[in-house]
Amino acid sequence: MAKQEKIVEKKEEEKKKNTKKNIHEVVIKIDGDTWKKALDKSFEEKQKTVKVDGFRKGKVPRDIYEKRFGKESLFIDAADKVLQDAYQKAMEETKLIPVVQPTVDLKSLNEEGVEFTFKIITKPEVKVNQYKALKIKKEKVEVTEEEINHELNHLLDRYTEMVTKENGKVENKDIAIIDFEGFKDKVAFDGGKGENYSLEIGSNTFIPGFEEQLIGMKVGEEKELNLTFPEDYGVKDLAGQDVMFKVKVNEIKQKQARKMDEEFFEDLGMEGIDSEEKLKEEIKKSIEAEKDMEAENKYIDNMLEEISKHVEVDIPEEMVEEEVKRLMENFEKHMLMQGISLDLYYQYTNSTETDLKNHLEKEAYSNVLYRLMLEEIMNLEKIEVSMEETEKEVEKLAEKYQMEKEEFLKQFGGIEMVQYDLEMHKTMDRLKEFNQ
Repeated sequence: MAKQEKIVEKKEEEKKKNTKKNIHEVVIKIDGDTWKKALDKSFEEKQKTVKVDGFRKGKVPRDIYEKRFGKESLFIDAADKVLQDAYQKAMEETKLIPVVQPTVDLKSLNEEGVEFTFKIITKPEVKVNQYKALKIKKEKVEVTEEEINHELNHLLDRYTEMVTKENGKVENKDIAIIDFEGFKDKVAFDGGKGENYSLEIGSNTFIPGFEEQLIGMKVGEEKELNLTFPEDYGVKDLAGQDVMFKVKVNEIKQKQARKMDEEFFEDLGMEGIDSEEKLKEEIKKSIEAEKDMEAENKYIDNMLEEISKHVEVDIPEEMVEEEVKRLMENFEKHMLMQGISLDLYYQYTNSTETDLKNHLEKEAYSNVLYRLMLEEIMNLEKIEVSMEETEKEVEKLAEKYQMEKEEFLKQFGGIEMVQYDLEMHKTMDRLKEFNQ
């Protein structure tokens, strides 16, 4: 009884959902000659593969086929053939603009025709109650002398030269060029061997104790290192196990600090930079630009978040689901660029596809909310972008990315997407004017 009540509740809930102004159920019937041609085409395809005793493949008469398999066996294939036409008819008749891919159900299916029920979700009603004078300010950007010197030292370190130590022993911070091989129970293990490997002492690249035991070794010296892998080591067969490494030092190098001389500035290759003073000024500008971008992004995020508190909208679940799907695809592409498949990611993080979807759901909801919100503000402020402006932007971007105009538009999603992007930028600029 309780189960039956739940089913009734679910149906009532679905009925309520479908009474929303932006959820439309459109019934389209395909019959007459169109349906007859679809049935004929379905039979022609079935006839090529069906086997009936007494007839060659492809030669079974229609009446024999229907007696043997029934007319109903043609209905589903025929319905598939007219589905796209039915969808186009639904769009033309209703003039609706869906915000997500419409869903379809079969309402009726028989010899006379087929009826499809399309569920079309259009943009929900959005009410933005406040988007001006929000008292949201952009943070002031400051660059300290300490930050400039830190970046300067980082540059000097990056251009450090490595000098071979002719005599002496391995010391901390030296680069030891080594051959090594690891053994567990006197048997070499996979991944435990390397030749002429450059190891910076103190970098903690190898397991605990390895680098420390190289200190004091000379060029040409060989040594056996007795070590223990950490309990949480990634390879189960080695985790927590006692092992022995045979190591030989082939060469020792040490870093030679760079001076800010003519040779250093030439190596930098920065136009017009030939003194410490000019370099510091350039570093300051770079840090300033980076901080300004961070402050700008934070300012925009804070502003959108504040406006969203004053928005009334009932966002369809389907819009959020579609955005989650888009975020998932982008995440997968990002992982593949790093050489990691989603399956491998789930394995590394001990998670599932459901976990990732749940993690992305909040971001997806915010994305949809902000998009609807900005579109409504754009309408309220009567912001428009002409096709002439859009064409100029396309040419500018195509040149920037060194692409042909047609190829750029294909990658970007078409000229309408460029126009929409410009509209969103103009809307954001207007919001900044209102909230300075």
